[in-house]
Amino acid sequence: MLETICQKILECAKLAGADEADVLGINGTSTSIEVRKQTLEQIERSESTEFGLRVFIGKRQAVVSGSDLSDPSIKFMAERAVDMAKAAPIDPYCGLADKSQLAICGNINKFELSDERDEPDPDELEDIAKETENFALQNTSLDQVEAASAGYSKTAIHLCASNGFNGGYSKTSFSNSCVAIARSQSGLERDYDGDTRIFKSDLRSPEEIGLLAAERAVARLEARKPKTGVYPVLFDERISSSLIGHLLSATNGAAIARGSSWLLHSRGSMVLPESLSIIEDPHRQRVSGSRPFDVEGIETKIRKIVDNGILCDWTTDLSSSRKLNLQSTGNAARGTGGIPTPINWNISLTQGAQSKAELLKDMNCGVLVTSMIGSTINPNTGDYSRGASGFWVENGEVQYPISELTIAGNLNHMLTKMIPANDARQYVSRVVPSLLIDGMTIAGS
Repeated sequence: MLETICQKILECAKLAGADEADVLGINGTSTSIEVRKQTLEQIERSESTEFGLRVFIGKRQAVVSGSDLSDPSIKFMAERAVDMAKAAPIDPYCGLADKSQLAICGNINKFELSDERDEPDPDELEDIAKETENFALQNTSLDQVEAASAGYSKTAIHLCASNGFNGGYSKTSFSNSCVAIARSQSGLERDYDGDTRIFKSDLRSPEEIGLLAAERAVARLEARKPKTGVYPVLFDERISSSLIGHLLSATNGAAIARGSSWLLHSRGSMVLPESLSIIEDPHRQRVSGSRPFDVEGIETKIRKIVDNGILCDWTTDLSSSRKLNLQSTGNAARGTGGIPTPINWNISLTQGAQSKAELLKDMNCGVLVTSMIGSTINPNTGDYSRGASGFWVENGEVQYPISELTIAGNLNHMLTKMIPANDARQYVSRVVPSLLIDGMTIAGS
């Protein structure tokens, strides 16, 4: 159905006077269940079909979106888009891909992006959530479970364009999570665990998720403020990918083209330790960040963003690549109501030779960070400041939980000095191990 309607909208845009056009269709179905005290707390069900039409009049573009599939509505949407494009400012870098750049949609099933078994019914999801809560409450030190949830979604995507591109694929998602609350004389502490997979059979068990959520919440009880000072900091694998996320944001082609990145002049320079690389692989099977092509119809590809510490590539869509006089890396993303913008797909950072426990011993005295809140990152200078909580480490061993601290530094220093552990989860979209960084400023008591 998506392909037929996309083609229909595209034809209407041509008849309305568009020089070029593309249509993105998205059909989504999702169910979410939340339980508390073994009672159904919330159930949400959504089904939607939306289309985004982007038209070009010369070097002017406009985007409209809609969900009304009647012929009059489609005709009006196309005419409205053309009128808007005529009144839009000139953008010398907008436009569709050349035919030579387009992906060839071959065997998309090899990506294993969709679990084609029957959609789980709400009772099945409710049972999973209740089971997860039960396992969490087996921890007698736990006060309560704030919520246990389970969910399912399936999304179909189709793109067609006047340059000849025509392709689509489907993605599924199964999720299970638990938020646990522990109580002590000093107050309440909250923590969680959860998992999201494309295939239900890959999902971690309710037992593992419930027990780990409870264990994490209890471990945070009686937290103290650390003393202000300069210490080594070990970013736990749960949150370490945020550091690589800051680097990826700074290598985004849109930011580079605007001149608003702290890595603006660093292409070809050392940005990580010499032993580390960052690989983007959008072709991994059963991983949420995988896709055969981007929303401009350009084939995605495996590429090195950082190679042995040296920054070797920006992440671009067509517009930013044209501004930078480069080729698109096939990283364009968009919703039905906006123009494309570059983002990253699956990435992995080189793992280290040491375990997390061995890095704790190496740091001797410092901070293990397991949770972060807020963010103050200067995109022009790389100055870094974030609220955090975790554990105080002495003699290479975790001593007690800490909270209400702020970690500060500069990303240029932080990223070039980091030491990775070997504990990265291989099934997530961002495969990043725990990261040890020396000499960070901790603001506490």
